Amino acid sequence: MPIKIIRQDITKIRCDAIVNAANNSLLGGGGVDGAIHRAAGPKLLEECRALGGCETGKAKITGGYNLPCKYVIHTVGPVWQGGDKGEKQLLESCYRESLGIAKDKKCESVAFPLISSGAYGYPKDDALRVAVDTVAEFLADHDMLVYICVFDKKAFLISEKMFADISAYIDDKYARTALRCERSRRVLTEAAVGDYAVPSSLKSLSLEDIVMDIDESFSQMLLRKIDEKGMTDAECYKKANIDRKLFSKIRKDVHYKPSKPTVLSFAIALELDLDETKDMLMKAGYALSHSNKFDIIVEYFIVNGIYDIFKINEALYAFDQSLLGA
Repeated sequence: MPIKIIRQDITKIRCDAIVNAANNSLLGGGGVDGAIHRAAGPKLLEECRALGGCETGKAKITGGYNLPCKYVIHTVGPVWQGGDKGEKQLLESCYRESLGIAKDKKCESVAFPLISSGAYGYPKDDALRVAVDTVAEFLADHDMLVYICVFDKKAFLISEKMFADISAYIDDKYARTALRCERSRRVLTEAAVGDYAVPSSLKSLSLEDIVMDIDESFSQMLLRKIDEKGMTDAECYKKANIDRKLFSKIRKDVHYKPSKPTVLSFAIALELDLDETKDMLMKAGYALSHSNKFDIIVEYFIVNGIYDIFKINEALYAFDQSLLGA
């Protein structure tokens, strides 16, 4: 199952377990820790007292009590001290330990806050990258729906150079599209409708003949490309950040009609070039449009050979666009 990056109060998420960014005492505190204790009620603190605290980078589990989840997994993130005191390794351990506990409890869904990115001072963009990379590594071998709750847009800051490059690419494509539209309007104004004739090759065919000559479907192309790339189904849908159940529907139904972001997610996972991506979109009835900022941004990454779906999503978020995958 995929990673879903969402903006939501973690105490309101209905899932099997939520993760608490706790302190070493496990007795409550500020920020997410305090919010979870308040929402869960006094019995959570009572159980936490019996746990004897928790080391940094480790995790322990309790019940969820008044929260809309079965469990609360408490983990203690590192305090940022400049990045050369093992902070990254400790933060990775927080995610791995929490996910391991969730797996042992047979949880199918887990929600994380952005651990250590508040009062502990871990840079938000680095904290998000650690979270996504560590969770993605776990999901490569396990099926679980993982939410990462992000409130601060600073967590999605891409580099100034990349932001400027994408902005320039968008501006260039918008300008070219406007010029083409103007030329098309002139052509349509000057031409008579009668000048556009049906190709003679189609005149002799019946509608039944045309329908029977239908091209390869999106589902067929996707499965063919997976084989050509030497990937397994699981490698492909996980790299695309697509749910296993959705992939199963696509595999079983040769005529399945996916959404445009789903098609693009698979194109990114398969590392298709621009022409192949356009072909896959066409199989599903879509096209890349230079009047659509979302399309232009995805195209920018494909043209530049960047196939990291989470990096693409960071850029889409920075430009206030919907995300790929889940």
